[in-house]
Amino acid sequence: MAQKIFVAESPLSKFIFADTRVAWFWLIVRLYVGWEWVSAGWEKVTSPAWFGAQSGTALQGFLKGSLTQASGAHPNVQGWYATFLQFVVLAHPVIWAHVISIGELAVGVALIIGVFTGIAAFFGLFMNLNYLLAGTVSTNPILFTLGIGLVLAWRIAGWWGVDRWLLPRLGTPWQKVEVV
Repeated sequence: MAQKIFVAESPLSKFIFADTRVAWFWLIVRLYVGWEWVSAGWEKVTSPAWFGAQSGTALQGFLKGSLTQASGAHPNVQGWYATFLQFVVLAHPVIWAHVISIGELAVGVALIIGVFTGIAAFFGLFMNLNYLLAGTVSTNPILFTLGIGLVLAWRIAGWWGVDRWLLPRLGTPWQKVEVV
């Protein structure tokens, strides 16, 4: 029978990612990242080129720019991702424009109010990764890095938010909670 080996969490990582005394730091990070997502999402939701009469045209322009970066000796956009963009996203620009717009707004709102912070941060990370893979740098590396921190600090990142009351009531999949 195999012996179980438990590798303890370091005191430093326990302090940074699980100690409520550091929750103020994650509040600042969460609000900054949330505001960036709300700003980007709101700009898209209120733009006719993303979410209106000409819905999808802005995304088509972005994707065509990305696809031009998929060639050459050292392409910014990898071939497999360019294929995905061309045959999946570019084939349905209106649907993807709406998904992106609402997704950015939803991630931002969730982060700002601190509800399901770890999950919201994960989806923000996923969007940042896709923007990076599409050849766009901008603030994406910064938001990606801060998002990793929020995912790792999921237990306390929403301490000054809805998660402070919601997570203890919901529990985690590995811990049963009795709701009274």
